[in-house]
Amino acid sequence: MRFKFGIALLVFTLFTLGVASCKQEKPKVQQTEVSFKKEGELQIFSSENDSLKIKLDIEIADTDFDIQTGMMYRKSMKSNHGMLFIFEDERERFFYMKNTRIPLDIIYIDAKKSIVSFQKNAKPFDESSLPSEVPAKYVLEINAGLAEQWELKVGDSLLWN
Repeated sequence: MRFKFGIALLVFTLFTLGVASCKQEKPKVQQTEVSFKKEGELQIFSSENDSLKIKLDIEIADTDFDIQTGMMYRKSMKSNHGMLFIFEDERERFFYMKNTRIPLDIIYIDAKKSIVSFQKNAKPFDESSLPSEVPAKYVLEINAGLAEQWELKVGDSLLWN
């Protein structure tokens, strides 16, 4: 009886060691660096006197993939850069910060290209819904704090090409 138990224990030990030694480490997945690609220029004008407030280089998100991905996985963005999301229809929009590493100001824009609302200082990786609360056809993402620094207001207008 002891002999059978000893053999069973030996077989179990050898099997366990064999399985453990056969395990291979999983290869580490390296995230590709996503860099800014200038696709246009955008200007923001004051609603009070039509003066130019700021001029930005923009990347455009107008495909399903680009809209879904947005600013995800990026490590930084220059203060004179932004991402403009272009939708086919005007309706309430909901953004979130899943897999987004940098804090952002989210600017909601109507079909007439006027600012209708903001979500300022959106926190990195936060999956909470950030609604426009009014219909929007476009959305501009810039670094957090810039909307306040540039004194952007509801009613300011935008032009881009």
